[in-house]
Amino acid sequence: MNPMNKVGIVLVSAGLVSAVTMLEGTRYVPYEDIVNVWTVCQGYAGKDVVRDKRYTPAECAALTESQLKEKGAAVLRCVTVPIKQHEYDAYTLFAYNVGTTAFCRSSLLKRLNQGDHVGACNGLLAWDYAGGLRVAGLSRRREYERRMCLGELNA
Repeated sequence: MNPMNKVGIVLVSAGLVSAVTMLEGTRYVPYEDIVNVWTVCQGYAGKDVVRDKRYTPAECAALTESQLKEKGAAVLRCVTVPIKQHEYDAYTLFAYNVGTTAFCRSSLLKRLNQGDHVGACNGLLAWDYAGGLRVAGLSRRREYERRMCLGELNA
């Protein structure tokens, strides 16, 4: 059974885990990402990444699930208006990638909390830069998240 919050949002669905895997890929050996952050598994970039370790599929699954729960809980703390499951999933994927501080301080969250759900979803598209440069992979990811947010596809 999936854990649900008080407003009926499924915190970590199989579809959300699949979306992270599709967007991030899986790498069992840590690497430095485009902005020189040590990363492993499905985009896990915690300070506890062990650079010379080969992670197992089970370790990666556990890291991904724990990060989705953490990022999803932060999304729910920062959002002050009712949202639908597909919006939650999109914002959780976004926070998984950019971090919860960036999400909670973003202008797209301000739009959402003012009731502009479509404007907030479209605001995801502005987040396709890394290290000061537009990154094609991030543009594709943000379009996927935007479509999910608008309910055009499911996690």
